[in-house]
Amino acid sequence: MLSPMFNFSNAIGLIRKHTGYNEKAYADSSTGGAPYTFGYGTQFYPDGSPVKQNQCCSKEKALEYLFYELNIIDDCLKKLNLGIQESMQEALLSFIHSIGWESFLYSHIIDLLEEDNFYAVAEEMSRWVFDEEQKVIGGLIERRKDEIQLFWEDVDSLLPPSAGIFIPAFHSFGAREREVKAIQNLERKISPYVLSVFANEFGLGQSTKWVQYPSEDFDDIFNS
Repeated sequence: MLSPMFNFSNAIGLIRKHTGYNEKAYADSSTGGAPYTFGYGTQFYPDGSPVKQNQCCSKEKALEYLFYELNIIDDCLKKLNLGIQESMQEALLSFIHSIGWESFLYSHIIDLLEEDNFYAVAEEMSRWVFDEEQKVIGGLIERRKDEIQLFWEDVDSLLPPSAGIFIPAFHSFGAREREVKAIQNLERKISPYVLSVFANEFGLGQSTKWVQYPSEDFDDIFNS
């Protein structure tokens, strides 16, 4: 029998942490049916047959199936001859296990890897945090953060990029009502001490030009 814990240990650790183990097969959230998933994200048996409703697997079998899946992804990655380091490979194993091989091929990551543009690779990985309805999933933000951290272990740089939410949000900010309300709701939940550190590091009192929006424009938001 295969010994999954002695191979791809970092990738397996990330998948176990963020996917979790499910003994009984559960339905896809978008279809209410197939594809069914159990174990650590397994939808197909090694012989290619699909997991079916109400089928179960033990933790031992779940690890065996996961190891088999990662071997397939690993072989496909090696055929691309990307010349990446071990930690990068394992980070991508977890990432691809999450988004799927076809989605990975349609992303820009392969081209960026061929250019050794590792910062852009990490930035691209950080964008995969949405569900089918384009809603951001908190668990995916955390997973991408861990995958990027692992990916960055072999990169000669001081700090890895983070799984970004704020930078794209700030970049697209247009003072629309829903944007202002979302920022205010977030600010209410953040510690004043954390906010003060952010404001000082961001340089709000030094280089940023404060914009005073007329209160009457947003009365309905502020008082909601």
